[in-house]
Order: sequence, then structure tokens, then C-alpha cells
Amino acid sequence: MKAITLEQYGGPDELRVTERPEPKVAPGEVLIRVRAAGVNPVDWKLAAGRLDAMMEVRWPLIPGWDVAGVVEAVGLDVPEFAVGDEVMGYARKDMVQLGTYAEYVAASVRMLARKPAAMSWEEAAGLPLAGLTALQALDRVRAGEGDTVLVHAAAGGVGSLAVQIAVARGARVIGTAGEHNHEFLRGLGAEPVTYGDGLVERVREAAPGGVDAVLDFVGGTADVSREVVSQVERVASIVDPGTAEWGGHYVWVRPDSAGLTELANLADAGRLKVHVERVLPLEEAAEAWRLNQTGRTRGKIVLSVG
Repeated sequence: MKAITLEQYGGPDELRVTERPEPKVAPGEVLIRVRAAGVNPVDWKLAAGRLDAMMEVRWPLIPGWDVAGVVEAVGLDVPEFAVGDEVMGYARKDMVQLGTYAEYVAASVRMLARKPAAMSWEEAAGLPLAGLTALQALDRVRAGEGDTVLVHAAAGGVGSLAVQIAVARGARVIGTAGEHNHEFLRGLGAEPVTYGDGLVERVREAAPGGVDAVLDFVGGTADVSREVVSQVERVASIVDPGTAEWGGHYVWVRPDSAGLTELANLADAGRLKVHVERVLPLEEAAEAWRLNQTGRTRGKIVLSVG
């Protein structure tokens, strides 16, 4: 199969298009013919060696954890799926090597759900990691109906999904973003405020009584979050591990089939959309990483595979 690989830790310039054996399919797994693979910051951070202290990596490495595709084969004891099923998944394995930037990937059923019928392959490939991150962060702070939720970096890949999920749950959402993204946030159901100096005052103007929960998807927001939230235990960050030290939560997303199914149901009900900023062919994975590294894309970057 065709795959994007690295032979050692490095950046976009080290990515190569190579031929690799098709993955074996263990019990409880399916083989997916990949139609699209989502690009996430963790992909290039892992490839740069930033997660070496916590994750075992084998070489050559095929990056990627987000996938949407068609079940090509099933392993032993897999009643959940059949050949031909359209699926999406957050295929993060305990051993990092055989990722989703390839024509085929094997994944456990606990990492998968059926692809939303309302979404294209590219949209579905952009949903799993970011969508589960948003969902699990909202769950951690118990955000629901009647709450006022502040979302930092609300126009980003994770933030834009968190806004929509929170709105679907009946929450009021205040989202930080640059002014050029304010209309985009209004379209998602959020009330935009500009980030930067004076943010505390702007949030207090929008919510004089403070906010019930805060989600940090950018980092460097701890002082603001603590200033405006009623209870610090209802603050969650996916960027700043120190959040847990002062009573909040640090969230590292986990594969979860039930959570993916919840996201798919929201999508099919018209309550959740993935904004895909760019679609590039698999062979241009290096350019996808360079774009992702700028931190300025709205929504998701996705690789089209087949």
C-alpha cells in the first residue's frame, strides 16, 4: 500500500511517500480502506519527538490518528461491523507506528463508529480527534443546559466543534477569537469576544455574573479563566497540564466508540458541522503539516487518500 512515512524523528521535510505492507487485522479489529485522514497538531508534534517521554514509537512511522473510510476486512469476533460499512475513527494505538496516512489502516472497534451520512469523507475524517476532545472536555466540566460556557480559541478545529456541541446541549457560549472570525462564530451559535488585553472585562461585560465553565484550547489563559469562572473545578484545558494543579482539569482525549456515535448522531441531526479549511492529496502531507503548524487555519486540514 501507499503510505506517508518517517524513518526517524523530524519535520515535514522528512515525510516520504513509500510502499508498505498492508496491516494485519487482529481479533476485534477491522481493516479500513482509507478515504480521508485528518491532520492534527499532535501528528507533527509526535513526529518531532515531543511525546517521546510518554509514547512508544516504532520505525518507519506512518503518522495520523484520524480516519474515514470503508471496512475492507474484519478480524475475529467483530459483530459490530461488516465489509462495506462506512466508518470513521480515532485510531490511536498503544504502540505508535501504523497510522492513518496510508491507503489502509487496521483499527479496533473501540476506536470506531459509523460515518455520519450527512458528512463527506473529508468532513468525517476531520471529526474524530477534535470532536472527541471537545466532547470529553465538555463532559469533564459538566457543561449542559442553562450553563454559560467560555471557549478559548473558539474558531479553531476543536473550539468550533465544542461551540456546536455546547449549543446543542442547551448552553450559552461565549467564544474568543480574532475579529475576522466573529461572524463565523455567530454562525455556530456563539457570542464572540476578541482575545487579548482586556479579555476579562469583555467577558464580564457579556456575562456580568461570571461564566459557569471554561474550555481552554489555546493555552496561556489560566489567569483569565480563574478570574471569570464561578468554580475553578469547572475549567478544562487541552494545552496546559498545570490546570490540574490549581483545581481544574487537563484533558488528553481517549478513543471512544460511544462518543463518536454521539458526534455522528449530532451531525446527522444537523447540529454539528466540520469546517474543512483545506483538502490536500496524501502525497502533499508535508504541505498539510506546514499549514497546520502556522496555527492560523480555521477548522480542519484533511488529506484525501482514495
